[in-house]
Amino acid sequence: MADAARISAGAAMAMGPLSAVAGEAAKPSAGAKPVRFVLIGCGGRGRTVAFNMINMGGRCAGICDIKDSERKSVRDFLDRYHKTGDLPQYKYPEQVFGLKDVDAVIVATPDHWHAPLAIQACQAGKDVYVEKPHCHNIWESWRMVEAARKYKRVVQVGTQNRSAEYNRKAREYIAAGKIGSTYLVKVYNLKSGGSFSLGAAADVPADLDWDRWLGPAPKRPYVPRLYNGGWHHFWDFSGGDLCDDAAHQVDLSLMLMGDPGVPKSVCSAGGRIAHKGDGSEVPDLLVTQFEFDDLVLTLEHSNYPKYMTKTSSTIRRSDEFPHWLQNATRIELYGSEQMMVVGRHGGGWQATTYPWRVQAQMYGRVPDEAHAKNFLDCVVSRAKPNADVETLHPSVCLLHMANIAHRVGNRKLLWDDKAGQFDDAKANELIKRDYRPKYEVPEKV
Repeated sequence: MADAARISAGAAMAMGPLSAVAGEAAKPSAGAKPVRFVLIGCGGRGRTVAFNMINMGGRCAGICDIKDSERKSVRDFLDRYHKTGDLPQYKYPEQVFGLKDVDAVIVATPDHWHAPLAIQACQAGKDVYVEKPHCHNIWESWRMVEAARKYKRVVQVGTQNRSAEYNRKAREYIAAGKIGSTYLVKVYNLKSGGSFSLGAAADVPADLDWDRWLGPAPKRPYVPRLYNGGWHHFWDFSGGDLCDDAAHQVDLSLMLMGDPGVPKSVCSAGGRIAHKGDGSEVPDLLVTQFEFDDLVLTLEHSNYPKYMTKTSSTIRRSDEFPHWLQNATRIELYGSEQMMVVGRHGGGWQATTYPWRVQAQMYGRVPDEAHAKNFLDCVVSRAKPNADVETLHPSVCLLHMANIAHRVGNRKLLWDDKAGQFDDAKANELIKRDYRPKYEVPEKV
């Protein structure tokens, strides 16, 4: 795992000078042909990303999903809003990777398929927009970076906050020393939630390839609730809501701090506490502390308090700030001179002093379309995208490290980034998963 140090250092340097942080890629030349993409994974997020890609000038060249009815649903949705017609449909990704008239793919499958498909797409010469978290485990992230560089592919991760103008301005404000020296950053993912019940097994739908859906994960019976989003509750498929929703705030916090790389230690506390004894494996309460050389970053995650809420759609699209105290997905940066609170996905930011005096602020806007445009521009220009997979490596490491520290008994773990391992044998076993035969990610991509 000696490549860990190279990847971490590369991610820190990839951002370049502040003027280039998360900026627009070079514009494609006049008359350039639209980027032709295929959507792989026809769930709710997939259709939204494809919709935004078309809005920003991309051309959908097909849709792919191993369940026939999912493809039909997305085909009808895109035709209704974009008049895309009877788009070509593919059941298996390998059918897409062989298409010569396709430039890129969107990977919006369940998490356990993100890395395998992104790597295969790179090997096939396709650029990739992959939803977050971009990998199931830390080892897969190394392989994805290796594939992107080896095959010279554009690989954009769906952490769209890096394409938001208000976030770039916040980073510039911090880098200019306006809030002073920052030694403490608090990241929140304090959401509501309830208990989870998996339900009973059932017959596999006739139009679904269940073995392929399981992919790298161990074989198990088909359960409708598992297929329909319940997979978020099991380590075989996901890192829970921590890796799902908190991915946005964690990555944005690192961007704001100048991308400091991978922390040197991690310690978690919590577990399945509020909904103890239900059918979920992942924590509904987890508090994690990460140590960097001159920074402590905390991540507080929950799935139970009803009064916590994400930034509303109205606020995301207007000149308005959330009620910060009950904003579930905020970031607090404690500088020596000022405190800054930042909201993701259009929440904006405010820098304040005591008593509550706003020194600077900026309203936000939803960055989804800007992120799609950045990807399309980079496919043409071959520049690195705002959320390049190498830049995203440290933030996805934080998410997996938090879960690993919990899974080995809520202990403090030291991380050797040069060796790419913890100071604990059990923790090191969780850096990589066991792959089911036929669905392995290769050691050499």
